[in-house]
Amino acid sequence: MTEDTPTEILHATHSAVCKHGYADVTMQDIADETDLCKASLHYHYDGKHDLLVAYLDHLYDQFEDRIADPPGDTPAARLRGLVDELLTERPDAPAFQTALLEIKAQSPYDDAFRERLRRFDDAFADAVREVVEAGVDDGTFRADVDPDAVASFLTTHVNGVQTRHVAVGHSLDEAADAVDAYIDEALRAAAESSAAGPKAEGVGAGGATE
Repeated sequence: MTEDTPTEILHATHSAVCKHGYADVTMQDIADETDLCKASLHYHYDGKHDLLVAYLDHLYDQFEDRIADPPGDTPAARLRGLVDELLTERPDAPAFQTALLEIKAQSPYDDAFRERLRRFDDAFADAVREVVEAGVDDGTFRADVDPDAVASFLTTHVNGVQTRHVAVGHSLDEAADAVDAYIDEALRAAAESSAAGPKAEGVGAGGATE
């Protein structure tokens, strides 16, 4: 392996979690995804929980990169781009989403998991708020639109959609269409809405990686 050992272990954790799920994955399962022995994992991490906390930090670093510069030439398009980043079927689906849902289910009882999951929510809400503020400033969105309220709504919507998709197979495309309608009908300034029409500036769902 050319990458440093902690990074190799985190990538192996992703593979093992996708294969075995959060509840069943073991340190040996993770070691089996590397050229390392289980003792080498314990040299870097105290145990499974410590490693999974580090794995969430690893995912968060990637998440920040994904939402840092949403695609689109207008605030409406960039807002759709942000949502698409979270409502895109991943190449490792459904295994990854299922494992992540298992971790989320533990967060009410685990401060470390809850703190890290909150960082994802806060980062997404901040990104939405920034785009909405820009849209209000340039007239894309109505002057009375509250960026904080939009950020809260879309963060809650995306979290609910992700859970519903894993639990009962609800369509991500349908959920994304609902966001398009929300942007066009609830946020756009009157002139923008009539000129654009439904989904005129939609951003197609892109790929997502570990």
